[in-house]
Amino acid sequence: MRIAEAARAAGTTPRALRWYQQHGLLEPGRSPAGYRDYDERAVERVRRIRELLDLGFTLIDVRAFVDLLDREVPAVFSRPGSPICRLALERARARLAVLDERIAAATRIRDRLAERLAEEG
Repeated sequence: MRIAEAARAAGTTPRALRWYQQHGLLEPGRSPAGYRDYDERAVERVRRIRELLDLGFTLIDVRAFVDLLDREVPAVFSRPGSPICRLALERARARLAVLDERIAAATRIRDRLAERLAEEG
């Protein structure tokens, strides 16, 4: 599908898709005429990118997480024991720890807010 249709399907704008591509988060195919060509996997990836950005993750975080959230296992993980695989796993675990910290912080804030609202009746 072309960029406008893909953006509509993902709930975003063509400009956002171009931005994701410029920042290495998305690599659409090309039609014979040279137009960007998006498949359903690309649309799903855009939805995940938007979700992570909406949750407050940085572009660096999104780059680290989005490959891991894709349905296919990134090629770097296909060689267990290799130095590059170990490095990728370390980075993934570090990002997961950051995610856990953010979830815990958000939960604490939510709990405090719920307490205050309950006190107000």
